[in-house]
Amino acid sequence: MEVGAVISLEGPSTSQFWFVVKKGVEIKKHQYVQLRTKEGLLVGRIEELEKANKYFSNPEAVSEFENYGRNLNEQFPVEKWEYLIAKVKPLGVFVDGEERRVTIPPSPSTKVYLAEADILKKVFGFDEDGLNVGMVEHHNLEAKLNITRLFKKHLAILGISGSGKSHLSNILIEELLSRESSPAIIVIDPHGEYTAFSQDERFSYKTKVWSKENISFATYKLSANSFGELIPEMSAAQRRDLAKVIDKLREKKKVYDLDDLIKEVENSDIKQNVKSALVSWLEDLNSSGLFSNVDKPSLQELARISGLSVIDLSSFVHLKEKQIVVARIARSLFEARRSKLIPPFIIIIEEAHQFCPEREEERMAISRSVIEQIAREGRKFFASLVLISQRPIRLSTTALSQCNTHIILRITNPYDLQHIEESSEGITSEIAKAISGLKVGEAFIVGEAVNFPVLIKVRKRSVKSVKEVSLEDEIKEFKEKKQEYIDFFFS
Repeated sequence: MEVGAVISLEGPSTSQFWFVVKKGVEIKKHQYVQLRTKEGLLVGRIEELEKANKYFSNPEAVSEFENYGRNLNEQFPVEKWEYLIAKVKPLGVFVDGEERRVTIPPSPSTKVYLAEADILKKVFGFDEDGLNVGMVEHHNLEAKLNITRLFKKHLAILGISGSGKSHLSNILIEELLSRESSPAIIVIDPHGEYTAFSQDERFSYKTKVWSKENISFATYKLSANSFGELIPEMSAAQRRDLAKVIDKLREKKKVYDLDDLIKEVENSDIKQNVKSALVSWLEDLNSSGLFSNVDKPSLQELARISGLSVIDLSSFVHLKEKQIVVARIARSLFEARRSKLIPPFIIIIEEAHQFCPEREEERMAISRSVIEQIAREGRKFFASLVLISQRPIRLSTTALSQCNTHIILRITNPYDLQHIEESSEGITSEIAKAISGLKVGEAFIVGEAVNFPVLIKVRKRSVKSVKEVSLEDEIKEFKEKKQEYIDFFFS
């Protein structure tokens, strides 16, 4: 569909050009257009729209008419002289299906057309067999993302609370589980939002939920370095002493728990001050109830081809315990994948800034080091990260910078916006400005998964979400429980 013609407003260039919109044509910001140039088929994105009218271009004349009570609309054919100008950023030139840089600007008077769907598929690098996350905004085109391009070099999903981050990640999981063969999916779920997959008839047999009651780590499998990761305050010398104690205990027992290890430390001949520190730290770990003589879940249960494992942390109160769970699971998965003992996996971490914070001390960020390591090295082993956060500025720069694809929903905090703009190469100043004005369910995809930044409307999910409780219902439930308590103890 023809939408206008190129004009020489400031002279068309290879970085931008303008066209006047044809009368009767409706055009929108962030739509895509195409036109023929000497190089081939040029495709561009509308960055801005401006309306103009020569009758209203002179403030003095308009003011004079208004002062005398005369209406411009009645005196002159104002509507006939109103026109719309679109500013376009060229994305590339396509010749025989191949994309090239724009080196010659379009000529004034060149006809401009709305971009065709087949052309846009090539422009963005969509995959017909990819994951369907929604529709390209203002175009009847499904955004289907190639799995390898999306996940191999990691993904970050960023947006304020309520912008649709979890909704989007649920869609990605739906798409993956709907395939005959896909990577193992492990979700770190702080609020129990992903347990809905275990109740869906299509995916329940592929889903396993692991909550506080059935999560534990086998003490006898942990080395001194493993304990050092969980106890960052431990010095190198203290690790060496602990390693000696563990070696002696392993000579006596093949399988043991933390109580056994604590007794072995107490009976060892290491220095008293070191002994006291080690016992104190180990007892602190023991009090969490997370350590026993068996791994639950096992690696084989956790990482299954085309399977989903939800680590439900909603029953945990202390952040440190949550971080211990994430640290141990992430470390076990990564080490096993490096040795090819488990299939390729995707670990999705909700509230990622809690588990991989930027500025916190090591003792308050137990899981950060392993997450950063997976971010740096995981792509070599098909160990993929998906980091989800509403506070990007509080998320580890090391981890975020290694996420080569960002899906950005609405963000309003200026510090978060600046942080994202600095860490995402594909974000232009125009896109950065548009992010704060996005509606719920709208998102920009930038980075490795697409050839150019694209605005999409995220599709509806098919798996019903865990029912949200209203404030009124919560008050009603509290009153009922309070009355039950009174009736039980005072009747």
